[in-house]
Amino acid sequence: MKKIVFALPGNEKMALQVAGHINADIGEAVFRKFPDGESYLRIISDVKDKCVVLICTLHDPDEKLLPLYFLSQTAKSLGACCTCLVAPYLAYMRQDKVFNPGEGLTSSYFGHLVSSFADSLITIDPHLHRISTLSSIYTIPSDVIHASDAISVWIKNNIPKPVLIGPDSESEQWVSEVAKNANAPFIVLEKTRHGDKNVEVSVPRVDKYIAHTPVLVDDIISSARTMIETIRHLLKAEMKAPVCIGIHAVFSKSAFQDLLSSGAAQVITCNTIPHETNQIDLSSLIAERINKIMKHR
Repeated sequence: MKKIVFALPGNEKMALQVAGHINADIGEAVFRKFPDGESYLRIISDVKDKCVVLICTLHDPDEKLLPLYFLSQTAKSLGACCTCLVAPYLAYMRQDKVFNPGEGLTSSYFGHLVSSFADSLITIDPHLHRISTLSSIYTIPSDVIHASDAISVWIKNNIPKPVLIGPDSESEQWVSEVAKNANAPFIVLEKTRHGDKNVEVSVPRVDKYIAHTPVLVDDIISSARTMIETIRHLLKAEMKAPVCIGIHAVFSKSAFQDLLSSGAAQVITCNTIPHETNQIDLSSLIAERINKIMKHR
């Protein structure tokens, strides 16, 4: 089945990389706003009988959703046989439970909305909490890519003597997996709670790794408060300035500068959200999953 790749504004670099991997054309479309703020879309390329791959990472999703919806629906109206949404960062995964009276399950609502206009979904390490799989909120075939192996490879190739650091016990499974594949040791910070607001944090076995470069790994760097607090404890324990690695470079407000100012030696992210820290390319993994999904159509 012939494929054509369209980039929503801001996703052009990823679209070019993915299209190169799957030997697909880059689709041409016009996106603009009417004076009253409504979205205008026109597809220039021929999409008839093709699978249309929509590349749109969904940080700041509210402005992107209508153009994405219009692009998918217009492609189908022009004879596209299917649309596959590639959303490296998937939005609206937080509100998966009613925490306070009057709230809605927006993760479920968003899943049903996307499922109404896309025929399949590919994403990278969605922030799952109480939801075990995307299929519980998305009614279309969904494929989740995990970035841990790519992160491990980057660590092996760029940090001579790493030790991976988990900020708490909840991170141990994730950090241990990355460390194992990077052939590196890991430690997890220990927290001792002395009261509701008094928590003591210690770095275990610090002497053993004093010559290593600490590597902090997390899925989302948003406010960066967890990493900043961890850096403070590592520097207090006289360890080297750490390298901070995140999958999704959300970086709300001044988070990126705050992280650099806290003593991080380097900040590295995957290219799921365009940012100057992107150094781990996941486009080949995305391409593999697109080809996999297309085989079953």
